[in-house]
Amino acid sequence: MALAERSWCVVVPHHSGGARIARHRLAAELTDAVPPELLSDAVAVVAELVGNAVRHADPLPGGVVRVSWRLRPGIDSDIVEVRVTDGGAAAPPTLRTVGPESLDGRGLCIVAALSGRWGVERDGLGQSVWAELS
Repeated sequence: MALAERSWCVVVPHHSGGARIARHRLAAELTDAVPPELLSDAVAVVAELVGNAVRHADPLPGGVVRVSWRLRPGIDSDIVEVRVTDGGAAAPPTLRTVGPESLDGRGLCIVAALSGRWGVERDGLGQSVWAELS
């Protein structure tokens, strides 16, 4: 039985609690829809992207960050696309090289390692960082 594409969107506060809310909502919606390994990776990626938005970017109007995800059933495996939209930052998100003693700077490296591809898009509202996982 073929499943149709499904998508979700949640608006979370632009503070550290926003990542927790986004993780819980994504996990609640996808627990029975995707394999546990894919769910764990998607939860980790959403946590990193929301954390980065809170730490490095401005909020959207209303002091929020928009988090969306889409489940695209595939022939060989399902694809989960996650997208975090914020008000943008002075510099676009980039991968950083950090040493083993660095306390931070690994977020996008984690996103890149867990996803098949990721990117950044800017529009009139702000910027979106997205990742596709399968």
